[in-house]
Amino acid sequence: EVQLVESGGGLVQAGGSLRLSCAASGFTFDNYVIGWFRQAPGKEREGVSCIRSRDGVTAYADSVKGRFTISKDNAKNTVYLQMNSLKPEDTAEYYCAATPRPWSPVRNYLLRPSTYDYWGQGTQVTVSS
Repeated sequence: EVQLVESGGGLVQAGGSLRLSCAASGFTFDNYVIGWFRQAPGKEREGVSCIRSRDGVTAYADSVKGRFTISKDNAKNTVYLQMNSLKPEDTAEYYCAATPRPWSPVRNYLLRPSTYDYWGQGTQVTVSS
C-alpha cells in the first residue's frame, strides 16, 4: 500500500522557517518523482516544488524560488521541503504527492496536481504577519 505521510507544519512568524518532511512507503522510491503542493482556503491546489528521487533533479514554482529548497534522503525514503523567509501568503495546507511519470521539460508539467497519482493527508502551515 502506497503511503505518504507529511509532518513539520506549524505556526511561524513572517520571515521564519519551517522544514516539512514527506515519508514514503509502499513503492520503489527511486522510480518516482515526489512533489510538494499547497492549497489555501478558497484557492486551487498549486505546485510548489518537485524532485526526481533517482538523481535529485528539482523544479520550483516561481513564487518560492530562492526561498524554498527541496531535498531527499533515499535511505529514509523521505523528501524534505525547507521553507525560509516565509510570508503570510505561504499559509496553506501542504501536501506531498508521488508520480511514476518520467521527468518532463514541459514547463510546470510536474507541478500540476493532475500529474500525480498518490497523495498524503497534508500538514498545515500558518505564517503570521
